[in-house]
Amino acid sequence: MAAPEKLAKALLNPAFWLMALGIAALALPTLQGIAAVSWSTEQGAHGPIVLAIAAWLVIRRWPAMRAAAQPGSAIIGGSALVFFLTGYILARIVGSIVLESAALYASMVSALYLLVGWRAIRESWFPVAYFLFVLPPPGSLVAAATQPLRLGISQLAVEALSLGGLPVARAGLLIYVDQYVLEVKAACGGLNSMISLTAIGLFYAYILHNMNMRYCAVLAVVTVAFAIVANFVRVLMLILITYYLGEDAAQGFLHSFAGLTMFAVAISGVMLFDRLAGPLRRALAR
Repeated sequence: MAAPEKLAKALLNPAFWLMALGIAALALPTLQGIAAVSWSTEQGAHGPIVLAIAAWLVIRRWPAMRAAAQPGSAIIGGSALVFFLTGYILARIVGSIVLESAALYASMVSALYLLVGWRAIRESWFPVAYFLFVLPPPGSLVAAATQPLRLGISQLAVEALSLGGLPVARAGLLIYVDQYVLEVKAACGGLNSMISLTAIGLFYAYILHNMNMRYCAVLAVVTVAFAIVANFVRVLMLILITYYLGEDAAQGFLHSFAGLTMFAVAISGVMLFDRLAGPLRRALAR
């Protein structure tokens, strides 16, 4: 049967629409909550783009998943689905978008396991795992991850600029330059850059090389390093802009421009590493 005929047959199947409505009923309220809590902030602004990429990856791999489909165990998959759906309902009741989104993701994976089985999921693991980048990270994780990074970045920035003769000093996360006071906020800690850069960098390498899990791990570590360096340079730029152009300039358009510039530089660095890492990639593929 030709692909258009298969699609038409699927669209005429009541079970297809029942499944689609069920997914929409669960996913849309959660996505709305994620958008309100995460996507509206600088830390989670990458969410809609990552969601669109993840959906495209699954659609792209769906024929291969269907070809390898061997429906999973009804006992294992059904038990997991009931467990995670219960967790989803409880998370909705208590109002925790982090737990709610995690339970929704686990429920979707359980349903996918029931539909196509473990073999198909394993062979198309990247599109399935890519949805994890859409989930908002726990606030405690953000605080624990960004606090040491912000302290280290601010200290290095002050020491570097002091060597250049600038009147700059630091007290915790506050940086004093001339008569101005800057705070190194969570956005400068690098976690949002790490998540968004890792998501985009892995997508780039997956499409280009269909890479394996070991190279994924290496590229993720490299991406984190580029994200930290990019945020360090961003803080340097903002201090210099504040010193020479004033606080209004540093908090206005140039603040966003510095962030976008460093993001572009970090992405370029990841791509350059990927192009130079051919021997490593081939060695890890063996």
